[in-house]
Amino acid sequence: MTEATAPRTNTYTKQTAPTIYYQVAMPKPETHLFEVTLRLVGYPSPILDLKLPVWTPGSYLVREYAKNLQDFTAFTNDKPLSWQKISKNHWQVETRNVSEITIHYRVFANELSVRTNHLDSSHGYFNGAALFFRILGWERQPIQVTVVPPHPEWQVTTALPPVPQKANTFCASDFDTLVDSPFEIGLHQLYHFEVLGKPHELAIWGKGNFQLQQMIADIEKIIEVEARMFGGLPYQRYVFLLHLFAQAYGGLEHKNCCSVIYQRFGFRDRDKYERFIQLVAHEFFHLWNVKRIRPKALEVFDYDQENYTPSLWFCEGVTSYYDLLIPLRAGIYDAKSFLNNLSKEITRHETTPGRKVQSLAESSFDTWIKLYRQDANSGNSQMSYYLKGEIVSLLLDLLIRSRHRNQKSLDDVMLKMWHQFGIDEIGYTPEQLQKVIELVADIDLTDFFNCYIDRTEDLPVNEYLEPFGLQLVEEKDEEPYLGIKVSSENGRELIKFVDAGSPAQFAGIDPADELLAIDGLRVGANGLGDRLKDYQPKDTIQVTIFHQDELRTLPVTLASPRTSKYHIKPVENPSLTQKENFAGWLGAPLTTLR
Repeated sequence: MTEATAPRTNTYTKQTAPTIYYQVAMPKPETHLFEVTLRLVGYPSPILDLKLPVWTPGSYLVREYAKNLQDFTAFTNDKPLSWQKISKNHWQVETRNVSEITIHYRVFANELSVRTNHLDSSHGYFNGAALFFRILGWERQPIQVTVVPPHPEWQVTTALPPVPQKANTFCASDFDTLVDSPFEIGLHQLYHFEVLGKPHELAIWGKGNFQLQQMIADIEKIIEVEARMFGGLPYQRYVFLLHLFAQAYGGLEHKNCCSVIYQRFGFRDRDKYERFIQLVAHEFFHLWNVKRIRPKALEVFDYDQENYTPSLWFCEGVTSYYDLLIPLRAGIYDAKSFLNNLSKEITRHETTPGRKVQSLAESSFDTWIKLYRQDANSGNSQMSYYLKGEIVSLLLDLLIRSRHRNQKSLDDVMLKMWHQFGIDEIGYTPEQLQKVIELVADIDLTDFFNCYIDRTEDLPVNEYLEPFGLQLVEEKDEEPYLGIKVSSENGRELIKFVDAGSPAQFAGIDPADELLAIDGLRVGANGLGDRLKDYQPKDTIQVTIFHQDELRTLPVTLASPRTSKYHIKPVENPSLTQKENFAGWLGAPLTTLR
């Protein structure tokens, strides 16, 4: 999510700007209703236009926040004002030339995610886009927000600066900043620490098995490594909001803070803890890449509709690559763990059929209708710009490093993008992005971009790993290939996914079918792999399913085993140059992998 810097032109430039106040109360949090009051003083026009955003920057889906708004009223000095709804997210109030206007409404908040609102007896959390109106023509005006907690012991945490001598009152310099500053209200744990001379806060809602001192120490390391990469921290204060929940994962970046949600018991297991640290590294990296270094299409937000760009692969893919690399540089894990994590990402990419259907540029552009709207066929028709963008970023980093003997890298691309676009927050075009990468790499990358960003050609990972003494090794399944994924749900064995072009698809098996038996004997998700090991490729088996409540037995001819895992391993007898390249990239000798 980004704070736009290009100036908007106020509709009423010759008139005195109004003062804008918001109050957010939650007198009965168990009802999940925020009570919002908007007060305008000195409003100069006979018509007041209010619009609620339909999406929040950083999460590219039209979420229709207006669906949660109710009980809208408008009045002045306790006298009602006429109003009407113009569209799904647009309210228009006749102000009768009165200068003081009060708007009151309630917002239902019972969706616990980083991009929505949540209110219950334990806490309140809200994002500006999902709670506050945009006042047309006055988006650049400062906005004060006063929070009224339901209990005196509840505290308020936000990245917005407090207004002196006003309890729980904060000031946003404009509407974009208000949208970019989530609030956490409640009895959350709040910890203060300092990094590079600047204050940081960690607010934790929910219980979990985290080790606080280790978590804060590792977050400090992440901050220091990323700050060193860009030459300092571009803020005066930063806030981490962490929500702990049963089964949850996600994050949303903001300019001076981030919201992270993670499973409450996901800290003791080392792999899960590393995933959490990668999530923190990802969201923190966004304060440069996306929040300040951003595509031209996101330089000024249109909160009413989709904002299209083909460059989200760079926003999220590069960030995903660095969220693996930064913990390595911070010493949180070693080169072997880094390559194991990278191998998992390559496996996910290479086993997604949609990689041959949707290009990176198309994935970026169509995120509004595809990435956040997964269905049973998504894996066959889509490719995540996070995932493929991450692997393409790896290739670009290795390309630059191998050409320049590690004297240049993708780090130099990021630093150049920071100085050319990020510091002054000037949006870049796809052409400008490619030019910067080419300048650092010192090579024409037209073919690279055509093949791997604009088209769907296979990524030559081995070719780029080889100069670093590494190779990608395939691991095939033991059983012949059927092409379905099955999940046990409420006593039923449901087929969740069918690979395009698989034996199962050709036989007529569909997602949502219930798997019953193979060759007359019951089978489920847990035993499917073992059952298939009893057969050979080209064997025909009888698969019994319920298809839309109709019992069917279908003949399926099995295919040869498929590659299900990829591992990055050292080559045999690496050369001196390969050893040097590896050490320059990952900061450890190649022998540490053996």
